Amino acid sequence: MKTIHITETVLRDAQQSLIATRLPFNEFAPILKDLDTAGYHSLECWGGATFDSCIRYLNEDPWDRLKKIKTICKNTPLQMLLRGQNILGYKHYPDEIVRKFIKMSAYYGMDIFRVFDALNDYRNIAVAMDEVKKQGAHAQGTIVYTVSPIHDIHSYIKLAKQLENMGADSICLKDMAGLLMPQTAYDLIKKLKESVKLPIYLHSHSTNGLAEMSYLKAAEAGVDGIDTAISSFSSGTAQPPTESMHFALNASGFDTGINSKKLKIINDFFKPIRTKFLENGGLDPKVLTPQPEALTYQIPGGMLSNMISQLKSQNSIDKLDAVLAEIPNVRKDLGYPPLVTPMSQMVGTQATVNVLTSERYKMILKEIKSYCRGEYGNPPGDINPELSIKALGIGTIITGRYADNLQPIFEKTKEELKNLSSRDEDILSYIIFPQITEEFLKKRKLSPSSEYIRENFNGEVI
Repeated sequence: MKTIHITETVLRDAQQSLIATRLPFNEFAPILKDLDTAGYHSLECWGGATFDSCIRYLNEDPWDRLKKIKTICKNTPLQMLLRGQNILGYKHYPDEIVRKFIKMSAYYGMDIFRVFDALNDYRNIAVAMDEVKKQGAHAQGTIVYTVSPIHDIHSYIKLAKQLENMGADSICLKDMAGLLMPQTAYDLIKKLKESVKLPIYLHSHSTNGLAEMSYLKAAEAGVDGIDTAISSFSSGTAQPPTESMHFALNASGFDTGINSKKLKIINDFFKPIRTKFLENGGLDPKVLTPQPEALTYQIPGGMLSNMISQLKSQNSIDKLDAVLAEIPNVRKDLGYPPLVTPMSQMVGTQATVNVLTSERYKMILKEIKSYCRGEYGNPPGDINPELSIKALGIGTIITGRYADNLQPIFEKTKEELKNLSSRDEDILSYIIFPQITEEFLKKRKLSPSSEYIRENFNGEVI
């Protein structure tokens, strides 16, 4: 029986896609030992939006969160999502910061780094991939999948070969918006397996009701692993249910290595948490059912849940359909970038601004201007000349690697922050999220008891 590895996403992408990453450590800590012994290939538990949310909403130190998870989970590799030169933020950072962040993450227990660039511009992941390898961790290079007039199987095979040449240990096909059709999944995975000599993993979302079918076709084509979420935090904008995929694959002659009895224990644990978020409005029913119209606007799971939350906060939820209709127009204007962080936020926010101001590009986000200038890398296609002129005037466009222009900032920042903290971890957090980290550090300084818990945590649930 061929083995299909299963990565469990409930600790990161599943909850990010369904409840905007609002699950505190203490709520899932009691189930970590079961997750660790269920037979998963890996536990995706960090990266993505978790770092930001820990500081911004949960009053948690994301480094300590990782440390606590690793203290309990000693059997199953921990996995994170890293945005290459963006790290976990929304702009490019100097190479020294990328390297220090990865080194610190590996020190705290991260085993598998899934590294991607929103534009598939691999100049922007080269430093990250190199540092992951230097730390002895697993470097999983990522192909961000999307559908457009300029993307096809040939272009993805070319990207896979680039990743192989960069020294990737494995490759992930990241279908963040659930756009991968079943037959395309078969054809693409089969071609990838024939073209590169690396394990191929597939990540998708159930947003459009396609992911389960695509996973099975990918398994038939020889995929080595898939991402799933325990059923109470699955489907909709999250990943397909772990249990369903486990049983379906077993019935089709594949071995997942997972203990089905453990899956029931894990799901029973998360059921009341799901119910609580449904009752308090933290889990919107709109993100729980397939929405095939997303095949048009191509919104990833986490982007849709956050967009709904933002529009509600502005009393503009009635504008949702108009914003969704505007997203593909903005994406076309920008040269068809894949809608993955940070591009998904940038395109989504610009579309929202266009709708709420009743005029397209009346106000252009500074991030969109930076994108047009070339600060995020080479766009997949041509940017609309009218938008480019409106955004930049006759400004110079950057054609080289933007991070080459960035100077070291770590030691300078550490000196500036010395009255709040001397920990390198805190300096890194501040560099990526300065405002919210400064507030967090000020609060922590006034609460010595939390410092005691941080330094003396021994792996027991607190």
